[in-house]
Amino acid sequence: MKQIALKMHAMKLVGICVRTSYNQELDKMNGNIFPCVQKYFHEALFKNISNRKKPGTTFCAYTEYDSDYKGAYTYFIGEEVTDVDGSVPEGFQTLLIPSQYYAKFTTEPAPMPEVIVNSWRSIWAMSPEELGGKRSYQTDFEIYDERAADHQNIVMDLYVGINF
Repeated sequence: MKQIALKMHAMKLVGICVRTSYNQELDKMNGNIFPCVQKYFHEALFKNISNRKKPGTTFCAYTEYDSDYKGAYTYFIGEEVTDVDGSVPEGFQTLLIPSQYYAKFTTEPAPMPEVIVNSWRSIWAMSPEELGGKRSYQTDFEIYDERAADHQNIVMDLYVGINF
């Protein structure tokens, strides 16, 4: 994976979310993320989002961490919006990704879901020095754009919040 450090401005997202944990997601039969992603795409929920900044670019965010990546957290899937003008559809939530420093990783092409699993395993194994700072555990996120159209050769960006 390619890695750079950068500061990102705050972003507003609209989408759906579930509460889950590392251990829950290890059990593929009882995980909450996959059913949430399926619902989002199979029901084309993105079409209900107003003021989409880049239609078709999906954000998957990990936020509201209880502790670290092994604790409970909220998984959010949606799109960035230019404005949340009170037009959030029923059943949807908003998420403000804070302005912070990130270690940005760009994956090599790989099939889904291996690209996600292997990328996060590599990140979890990194020391703060390798990561570029200590993880902040505010909000981390993945971006899926046109490079993710071929599910056998996905390229995505992962942003891991860090403190210097």
